[in-house]
Amino acid sequence: MTYCVGLMLNEGIVCLSDTRTNAGLDNISTYRKMFSFEVPGERIILIMTAGSLSVTQTTLAKLDEAATDTEATPKSSILLAPTMLQVAQMIGQTLSETSEKIANRMGSNASSASASMIVAGQRKDGEMRMFLIYPEGNFIEATADTPYLQIGEHKYGKPILDRVVTTETSLADAKKAVLLSMDSTLRSNLSVGMPLDLAVIEKDACRVTESRRIMDQDETFNEMSRAWSEALRDAFVGVKV
Repeated sequence: MTYCVGLMLNEGIVCLSDTRTNAGLDNISTYRKMFSFEVPGERIILIMTAGSLSVTQTTLAKLDEAATDTEATPKSSILLAPTMLQVAQMIGQTLSETSEKIANRMGSNASSASASMIVAGQRKDGEMRMFLIYPEGNFIEATADTPYLQIGEHKYGKPILDRVVTTETSLADAKKAVLLSMDSTLRSNLSVGMPLDLAVIEKDACRVTESRRIMDQDETFNEMSRAWSEALRDAFVGVKV
């Protein structure tokens, strides 16, 4: 399984994904689940994936092939589409078509040919936007009321986001929030695992302004995890019933 989370804030976008894939107890691997399509200063599109690896890899390969085609048009390439809404529609259509094609080949196992994506980004002179794209190709958008989106094993990391994240949250606090959200998920679900990929897109930069891979022995992350656990224990002891 997986866990990916994206925050849509006034200052920019923060995204975090794990890298574990699980095809059975004896078949656990590491695959990147965060991908960027970027024309620095002009356009940035960040995609995070969850679900069938064959579906997500095929979808991304098709998007990349269309984006690098010398005869690409605004209707075929996400790097030329005039709006982020049209980018989401193109990705949704590609995901849906890929899922259907692979499901038809799998017969009785068709139910496993399912995947979802978080798409976030901005084009020059446009607004930052973030979408959650479902396997059928339809999508929802992050809003001021719900400024974050999740895919995969989202339930463990949701409570902290509900309690602390608003559109006014700073990028520094947003990074802390997604990392603690992931920490809660790592502790509660073995199908989510290290390393982690973190990306920040500052408003109007139209590029990834911070990119970081967090490994198992990352002392900053581990210290934050220990501090959070201690803070929760102290708060629990201090609550009166």
